[in-house]
Amino acid sequence: MFVRAKRICSTLAVTLLLHTTLAAVQPAAVRAEEAPPAQSTELQLNAKSAVLMDAATGQILYQYNADVAYPPASMAKMMTEYLVMEAVDQGKLKLDEMVTTSQYAADVIGSGQLLAANEQATVDNLFAAMSIYSSNDASVALAERIAGTEEKFAQMMNDKAKEFGLSPQAHFNNATGLSIADLGKYAPKENKQETMLTAKDAAIIAYHMIKDHKKVLEYTKTSSRKFREKDAAPMVNWNWMLEANKDNANFKRYAYTGLDGLKTGHTDEAGYCFTGTAERKGMRLISVVMGTPTEPKRFEETRKVLDYGFNNFESKQIAAAGAPISSMQTVNIKKGVETEVPVVTEQEMKLVVKKGTPDDQIQVTGQAVADEAKLTAPIQKGQVVGTAKVTYNGSEHTVNLVAAQDVEKGSWIRLFFRAIKNFFVDTINGAKKG
Repeated sequence: MFVRAKRICSTLAVTLLLHTTLAAVQPAAVRAEEAPPAQSTELQLNAKSAVLMDAATGQILYQYNADVAYPPASMAKMMTEYLVMEAVDQGKLKLDEMVTTSQYAADVIGSGQLLAANEQATVDNLFAAMSIYSSNDASVALAERIAGTEEKFAQMMNDKAKEFGLSPQAHFNNATGLSIADLGKYAPKENKQETMLTAKDAAIIAYHMIKDHKKVLEYTKTSSRKFREKDAAPMVNWNWMLEANKDNANFKRYAYTGLDGLKTGHTDEAGYCFTGTAERKGMRLISVVMGTPTEPKRFEETRKVLDYGFNNFESKQIAAAGAPISSMQTVNIKKGVETEVPVVTEQEMKLVVKKGTPDDQIQVTGQAVADEAKLTAPIQKGQVVGTAKVTYNGSEHTVNLVAAQDVEKGSWIRLFFRAIKNFFVDTINGAKKG
């Protein structure tokens, strides 16, 4: 174990030195049903697996071995980031709160090595260290603050994985993505399964992160930041593809327009991995590559995947928020002053489609809610009364249909005469059919 740790630390130290020296030269959607997988022959990738996802809908645009599980290395920290952001949003954690570093957090090997035992730092600084510098010590410190122990935090990660609907292979052993052997004496006592994710799992975590906690991009787009004001050198972002690096002499060949996240990863077992996200012309894509052979390769292969997405697909508005759909403009209701209510979309309906796709290849259908109690007056404006479904290339996406106006409950006399009218209409219609 000592030899292994020494080897990992030595390799990391060299990489950190090279990374910092280079930068010093010039400072710097609800999960949708998936479309049929694109053929791997569309892209020639030097990676074990890859996936491309639309960040708005979770729509899969390209995949290669995307359901095969591999060690994700520090990409596992995306789930740690999600849970920290969730705790902040729920008021269980404050960004300016001071967190004390445990001996374990100070001892953990790998990227970071910023903290000493009993040192205090704000949640904001620790989160920046984790998301910018992939700091293992900051990740452990935050995990212990939230759950008490890292092992309990890993259980929270696995619970969230089930909530997200990740693959059966998806599993988290710790907050950092390190292997069990790398944890040494701090290895969990009960959780003996290594951290594993598929490329699609990583993309789904990124999808939820961007959808629920988009503020994370304010951290991940930062090219460099000092952990302490007195530090001689800043933490340099491991993500060479940041658009912010476009004027950096060392990284500008990797800089990618619109790219502002999300998480790199590397161990001997995992190879070089990267979950990226970029936005252009209102369309945000999520890319994942796993198991590339070198550090530059993970960015070169990511460029291929993102270029494929931006060159071949476009975001198409199907209907604006608050707009009717032609296939179902009203929904029948019971016991109201009116017998039906106009309906409109609750949210904007957008879909990523192949460029040049004709409108007739996109189908929009509407359906009323199955629960009749929800269609009984009184009906309030904005109340969900149905769903609109968009079908394209084998994939389906839904948005709620809501009442466009209030409908009051009808008086008993109105409902009485309406019932008589309906009785005679039904009788006459029945006689005509007979």
